Amino acid sequence: MKLRRMSAMLGALSLVAAGLAAHASNASAETTLQRIQRTGEVRIGYANETPFAYTTPDGTVTGESPEIAKKIFAKLGVKKVDAVLTEWGSLIPGLRAGRFDVIAAGMYVTPERCKQVAFADPQYQIQDTLLTTKGNPKKLQSYADIGKNPDTKLAVMAGSVELGYARDSGVKDTQLLQVPDTTAQLQAVHAGRADAAAGTALTMKGLAAKAGPSVEAIPKFTDDPKHTGYGALAFRPDDTDLRDAVNKQLHAWLGTPDHLKTVEPFGFDKSNLPDKTTAQLCGG
Repeated sequence: MKLRRMSAMLGALSLVAAGLAAHASNASAETTLQRIQRTGEVRIGYANETPFAYTTPDGTVTGESPEIAKKIFAKLGVKKVDAVLTEWGSLIPGLRAGRFDVIAAGMYVTPERCKQVAFADPQYQIQDTLLTTKGNPKKLQSYADIGKNPDTKLAVMAGSVELGYARDSGVKDTQLLQVPDTTAQLQAVHAGRADAAAGTALTMKGLAAKAGPSVEAIPKFTDDPKHTGYGALAFRPDDTDLRDAVNKQLHAWLGTPDHLKTVEPFGFDKSNLPDKTTAQLCGG
């Protein structure tokens, strides 16, 4: 009898253990999309770059990309959007390491980045320009102009596409001052450590407005049309179900009056609506 009871107890324990294992297995198989819809919370990673994503003096995280993220995730039933401030060059490593679920920083879709993250379709398109001291004393109108003058220094954010654009246009590494954010770019130009800073036209205009009359965003910048930037939300490669759910909402929303009203405070309008898909930009 004792042996039978012990056997029955062991059998029952085995069933409990199997049930716990199955529960743990199911829990571990939960996707990011399932988790954020279950909890109602999502974490976005961003870098301080006005007007794409930035922190206001009162600590609010805003900008074109976070505001779009808030709208799209609300449509997916996710009401709470937590933001994690990260240096630009650490955004992709931080995403892949699980520090946050989405990059919402206006990141350009490029073939190289497509190998590391799963981009949603673009939410805007935009071109670059230069920030210089007032009057553009070295008459810089392109990356090529900088490359032709070895004494010219260009401030670029580490990990940005502008770094590659400059190199492709003949700018030597000895001419490049790599800095962590746009504030450092402005400081470099203002202090004379760089003759120019490169970034999106909206970002450079925003820096010029912030700094006052000592600097300017040059009005005419000559660049390769291939350098037109297309910004998008980015996800871990395994989170294609989350990416697809976001895309479905984006496709129905972009270009609507609500979308244009959402991005208008950040300088975006109908002219910034994208005309390419991520598949095209990734080379797929």
